[in-house]
Amino acid sequence: MLEVCIDSVEAAIAAEHGGARRVELCADLVEGGITPGAGMIAAARHHISIGLFVMIRPRGGDFCYTGLEFEVMCEEIKRARDLNADGVVLGLLDEDARIDVPRTRQLVELAGPLPVTFHRAIDMTPDLIVALEDVIAAGATRILTSGGEPDVMRGISTIARMVESARGRIGIMPGGGVSVENIAELAAVTGASEFHAGLSTASPSPVRFRKEEIAMGGLPDREYMRSTVHEESVRVLVNALAADGRT
Repeated sequence: MLEVCIDSVEAAIAAEHGGARRVELCADLVEGGITPGAGMIAAARHHISIGLFVMIRPRGGDFCYTGLEFEVMCEEIKRARDLNADGVVLGLLDEDARIDVPRTRQLVELAGPLPVTFHRAIDMTPDLIVALEDVIAAGATRILTSGGEPDVMRGISTIARMVESARGRIGIMPGGGVSVENIAELAAVTGASEFHAGLSTASPSPVRFRKEEIAMGGLPDREYMRSTVHEESVRVLVNALAADGRT
């Protein structure tokens, strides 16, 4: 099955219409995704019936969180559950970039009965096989990973090792550069059955009057650009996966 990473209600609808089975709802994908607002979660839930997993990440940057940031994560999990999310996505590391097992377990228990995906924070750990066992010990349902590399094709052998090492105890979901060109090979080599893709496409803002010299954010070249997910892009990837016999 295909999960699509999204940051808008429009993208959620396009993902569902294109045949995705689940979405990962985030805000600020420029930072790699942080927790979306309650209004975004509620509106997405209203408009789609496929699986809705909510990112729980209080800020961009590293995954070693302060006590107050952890408190925020707890509150955001409660909010996502109250807004009828189907699951949450999170990742916590300690100062040595190893899985923070005790606090991850706390969040998994707090999220229950909702399933938890441990996200690509695992790709920042020194040993992914050790990290895999730690995530299992913490009680998460699946792991999103690029195999500890910048993209899934460079990490494909490690992903295959993770699937083998997991032995069905936890799902391993490749993500990070999944495309129509590589998804069949990725499925065949790794043996994974769930895949995560972004599929965002940039398009110009419809605003005609522009003050190009003023930027409200830290990336001025994005001031008059928008990104979304197109239904057809999702459908093409879903069809490629279906052709491989892994729908």
